[in-house]
Amino acid sequence: MRDVAIVAFGQSDHVRDSAETSEVEMLMPVLHDVLAQTGLAARDIGFTCSGSSDYLAGRAFSFTMALDGVGAWPPISESHVEMDGAWALYEAWVKLLTGEAETALVYSYGKSSPGSVRDVLTRQLDPYYAAPLWPDAVALAALQAQALIDAGLTDPQELAGIAARSRAAAATHPHAQLRGEVPMGETLVAPLRTGDCPPIGDGAAAVVLAAGDTARRLTDRPAWIRGLDHRIEAHALGVRDLTDSPSTRLAAERAGAFERPVDTAELHAPFTSQEVVLRRALRLDAPDGTVCVNPSGGALAANPVMATGLIRLGEAAARIQRGASDRALAHATSGPCLQHNLVAVLEGE
Repeated sequence: MRDVAIVAFGQSDHVRDSAETSEVEMLMPVLHDVLAQTGLAARDIGFTCSGSSDYLAGRAFSFTMALDGVGAWPPISESHVEMDGAWALYEAWVKLLTGEAETALVYSYGKSSPGSVRDVLTRQLDPYYAAPLWPDAVALAALQAQALIDAGLTDPQELAGIAARSRAAAATHPHAQLRGEVPMGETLVAPLRTGDCPPIGDGAAAVVLAAGDTARRLTDRPAWIRGLDHRIEAHALGVRDLTDSPSTRLAAERAGAFERPVDTAELHAPFTSQEVVLRRALRLDAPDGTVCVNPSGGALAANPVMATGLIRLGEAAARIQRGASDRALAHATSGPCLQHNLVAVLEGE
């Protein structure tokens, strides 16, 4: 395969409410940032791919408005996925592997503030049996957390420790929405408390991909994508073991994550209980604690829906680029209770 790397990553400040800023206005500074990091102009990009959700925006084909921030004239090679931007990155990666482009711009954004994101996410459920009951994302995550507790795989104290560690890690992060000490708060949906759940907020992210010598020309230390795979679980929650994530394990195996140890793992775990599931599936619970999990604070520090997964890939790549990591794992998820999972392995040279 061709060598493909992430050569630039940028993100917006993640805020509770960006009512005074449109999606385009939120996105444009991020796009300008990643292009400036590489010295590329929009006309130098061979392929552009985005990830977002019309359900969050409340209007059909809302992603076409974001193209105003990219600049689609003269005509560009462009695509869109109605998913987290991590899957847009997957599409762009495949495009570069085929040799159809040398560079790619990938971006994603989400504004959860205008409505009830808990209600919006119920539309991901099976439309015949589950969706009509309107079980929201927090309620379903609580079912998963209770299953883990009942199985003896975690307890409320461990979950509180995950929340504290994640937000402490984000204390100096310039873009995080929640930083430092955050109280666990009252029970939201038992056994999950407010502190076990991600913040509701708005944000955007973008990365630039490049192949081979082009990547080496654009940055001193490319974050090479050594493996990338995604797998999905059954749609019906009742036929799944919510304490395990076989799709994450399989994606990691196919991406080569188990071939050699990683030193960093950026996990897309919006709820503390989901980090427990992912650490077990990805074999990250090493007794020596050599793997640094979510040094950025993860989704518990900032969770712009449809961009959080792409941010995990970008954060892992950024650590490699600045020499803080040599081999990192990045994970993204979509759907209720870790239904669909993507795993990437990134390395420096």
